[in-house]
Amino acid sequence: MDTASRVRWSLLALLVVSIFINFIDRSNLSIAVTDIQKELSLDDRQVGLLLSGFFWTYALCQIAAGWLVDRYDAYRVYAAGFLVWSAATALTGFAAGFGVLFGLRLVLGAGESVAYPAYSRMIADDFPERRRGLANALLDAGSKAGPAVGTLIGGLIVARWGWRPLFLALGFGALAWLVPWVLAIPRGTVSARRANRLARPAGPGFMEIASKRDAWGTFLVLFGGNYAWFFILTWLPAYLERERGFSKQQTAIFGSLPFWGLAAMAVVAGWASDRLIANGHGVSRVRKTFAVAGLLTTTLILPASMIGNHGMAMLLLTVGCLSYGLYSSNVWAITQTLAGPAAGKWTGMQNCAGNLAGVAAPYATGLIKYHTGHFFLAFVAVCFWLVVAACSFLFIVGRVEPVHWRNAAPRPVAFG
Repeated sequence: MDTASRVRWSLLALLVVSIFINFIDRSNLSIAVTDIQKELSLDDRQVGLLLSGFFWTYALCQIAAGWLVDRYDAYRVYAAGFLVWSAATALTGFAAGFGVLFGLRLVLGAGESVAYPAYSRMIADDFPERRRGLANALLDAGSKAGPAVGTLIGGLIVARWGWRPLFLALGFGALAWLVPWVLAIPRGTVSARRANRLARPAGPGFMEIASKRDAWGTFLVLFGGNYAWFFILTWLPAYLERERGFSKQQTAIFGSLPFWGLAAMAVVAGWASDRLIANGHGVSRVRKTFAVAGLLTTTLILPASMIGNHGMAMLLLTVGCLSYGLYSSNVWAITQTLAGPAAGKWTGMQNCAGNLAGVAAPYATGLIKYHTGHFFLAFVAVCFWLVVAACSFLFIVGRVEPVHWRNAAPRPVAFG
């Protein structure tokens, strides 16, 4: 492995750590929400708003974030966003009312909005097709291990010391990550990237991306897939406590199992898809097969919600979540291949559309629970959107190959 490749894989390792932190920060409210609800006397509709608040700004800022990482150095933009969201997490520990909590969730969403456009920009620039599955899978595993650790350790912290110490420790502790990140970015790499951006013609614009059928297909795919993911991320702990009757400690342990399974499957699926492509199998068939199979098998969470036996329900729930890793490890590799020089902007637009599900799923679930007293119809809604996402991959997104752009910039050298 040459020096440039070692640098890229080292930076990817730091990114995996950062996305681990990222998803702990966005999911920590879920494990603490029942305690916050009691302390602040909130009803289920207010809880739904709190759980969805992050996604309001996270979704709305995606397009601007995509423009930023295509226009400026993605590594620096990412560091700035990390600083903002860590500060918002820490300050949540001091919040004394619904309004302040909701405002800090909005700030958290704005800070984290740079994450996925930056990831796609870096991977599309620096990793060849045959290694993007693993690179994306490692990031995806970090995003699933974050909620696993957050649910497990966070639940035990909340049970022992309360919810405020959880946010203070996570927010202030995460700032230490910025030191190795800033030091790890080679000065020459930053200068070369800046010169490359100035020398090459402007990449495809937002309107050109919006004219592509493939783009709208990926937007709908991500909305449907994210509806399921954000339901699991935001309401699973409360479901286990309030519908299954689990204690806080039981929720911390059993609630983390689906995330661990998902993280493991994401790595295996990313590695396996790369191997199949390297052995000559078509990129389109491999990526789509993994993604569609994962989306459809995740619907096992519906029968899990209908079974009274807690052990069997948790088994089905874990298998359903584990299957989601087949999809999540390949969805961004598909976008990066399609988008090419438009990876940042396309990802920003796709993440904007996809994360509207983060607004819809938590709030809709809160309304369903408020009006029916149960979570069953919320599980039905999740499975409906999983099927919609699978059909979008099958019937709207075409072959997984680089889209032709009117004014395409030369592709930068990929390291790996």
